[in-house]
Amino acid sequence: MTLFTNLVDGYQRFRRQAWKIQHERWSELAEGQSPKVMIISCSDSRVDPTQIFDCNPGEIFVLRNVAALVPPFETTPGRHGVSAALEFAVQFLKVEEIVVMGHGLCGGCRAALTKQMEGADFGEGRFIADWISLLDDAQAEVAAAHGTSGSAAERAMELAAVKVSLANLRSFPCISEKEAGGELTLHGAFFAISDGKLHVLDEISGEFSAA
Repeated sequence: MTLFTNLVDGYQRFRRQAWKIQHERWSELAEGQSPKVMIISCSDSRVDPTQIFDCNPGEIFVLRNVAALVPPFETTPGRHGVSAALEFAVQFLKVEEIVVMGHGLCGGCRAALTKQMEGADFGEGRFIADWISLLDDAQAEVAAAHGTSGSAAERAMELAAVKVSLANLRSFPCISEKEAGGELTLHGAFFAISDGKLHVLDEISGEFSAA
């Protein structure tokens, strides 16, 4: 038996249970989607937004990547996957809120903090190193205040990453204009794997507090 076989078994349970229970909802979704919230989260298998927020199918538009990062707005040629997802969510789905959710024990943030993959070759960490270099400025501040190892430094890096992504979100004209016009609201959040608690950012104070 393979791991994929286990997944197919899970699909069969889904068809027998959840899909039948929410058949009316799935019928509606067959006509299209209209989520009001976009969540940007880490790819880490332990932080599934649909579970953490107990959401129904079609309720949230989710973008996941290493360390829940948003790059700044740029128009240089390239394959801008995060920017494409943001553009689709904001301009076409017309989401009303965007949540950036970081998390505890984040490997991407730890790698950004320690710079352990700096200088790696492609296939051995270079893609990751290039991606998390988005946190270089924040890393310098965290390292100066907390060093580059230990739980306090790692937590500071994880929280700082949320703020970096929020700042980069506001570099997108379509986002900053909608936020200024009251059509879009941005939120920062942090999920602690160790105790299962969600913390929400108060952007005025810069502090995270338990929800």
